[in-house]
Amino acid sequence: MEQENKGLYLGIDINAKYTMISYYQLHMSEPQTLSTVMGSESYQIPTCLAKKRGMSQWFFGQEAKVKVKNNEALAVDDLLPKALADEEIYVEHEKYAARDLLVIFLKRMLSVSGIAYSRWPISKVVITVDTVSMEYMELFSSVMAKLEMDAAKLMLVDYREAFYYYALNQKPEIFLHDVAMFDYRGSDMISCILERNQRTTPQMIHLIQQNHGKLFDDKDRQFTEILEKVFEGRIVSAIYLIGDGFDGDWTKVSLQYMCQGRKVFVGKNLYSKGACYAGAVKDKRIDWPFVYIGENELKLNLYLKVVHNNEMQLHTLLTAGDSWFESKGECEVILDGSPEIDIFIQEPDSREAHMESLELTDLPKRDRRTTRLRITATPTSDRDVTILIRDLGFGEIASSSNKTWEHRITLQ
Repeated sequence: MEQENKGLYLGIDINAKYTMISYYQLHMSEPQTLSTVMGSESYQIPTCLAKKRGMSQWFFGQEAKVKVKNNEALAVDDLLPKALADEEIYVEHEKYAARDLLVIFLKRMLSVSGIAYSRWPISKVVITVDTVSMEYMELFSSVMAKLEMDAAKLMLVDYREAFYYYALNQKPEIFLHDVAMFDYRGSDMISCILERNQRTTPQMIHLIQQNHGKLFDDKDRQFTEILEKVFEGRIVSAIYLIGDGFDGDWTKVSLQYMCQGRKVFVGKNLYSKGACYAGAVKDKRIDWPFVYIGENELKLNLYLKVVHNNEMQLHTLLTAGDSWFESKGECEVILDGSPEIDIFIQEPDSREAHMESLELTDLPKRDRRTTRLRITATPTSDRDVTILIRDLGFGEIASSSNKTWEHRITLQ
């Protein structure tokens, strides 16, 4: 049990500009964020590499920036977007795959931080990006393999979901009412409001995001107006301010407004910490009475009606709220009766489910309970699932026909 409690959950916040890594173990009070400078809280590590002139030596992060500035090395910038596009990069007439260079970057980060040589196993690697996509999933699955990490331990969440996991892992009084986050890392001010429906079990969570555009000369006044508009008609118990844009001493009037009966937190590593919590929740190591149905989460529960130990049961194939990029349901059943499979589809906020019967056209005629089927449910979007049914026969009694049937389940 002690070994399990000390397994590492890594949260990696990566974008084109910088990367941050946090780690979490179940005995810790909260995740810790790593710095490449001993004793420093400089968590933002530039997402870049540099190659020493005339040598196969690579520098990363801030050291790479310094070496390039001193003309000692050649820069490899835009590393993440180039890796995502699977580009090739030429440095001193040598060709490199951008994905291989991204592996070097992450390996150096893990090595310097000591995680790569930790005696504790890695339970989950959770990567958080602005917008999750199949391209990101494919990229980081490839990176995990090259880092010799189990791809099954990879989890991908967007920034909104990382905020959700972070906010709801704080003390209950922090999220007693709505929780607000303001992200000011780029040129635009982004807000995200977390709402809880406490009348449902589990509690349904909604995240409302808005882009408020750029702040110009009088940023304090503009931000105060944004706050008033976002908070109109709401009770907000906590506010998180994220990003370099809040550096400096310009939030005077707006800070006074925010502190009226609310807790206010300022930082830059919320997403990487939230990613750590996401991994622990995914592994069911943290009690979690919430469900968030975002853009990347399945919008339906999928059940299969079966008889087990002489009792009629619903076997879960897919669960609403799980990432559709990562979800897959599979089971084997023995057919008893007509050549069809009954699938039940239920939306997460409804107690009602509707049934669809999937016909097995031209299934070979056999005696009862002598046909074994493998049923695989694979999401193709957050609202669409492909059901593949394969005839496995029944050992020596009935050989497989190798027939397959494909059906599509769509949530209207």
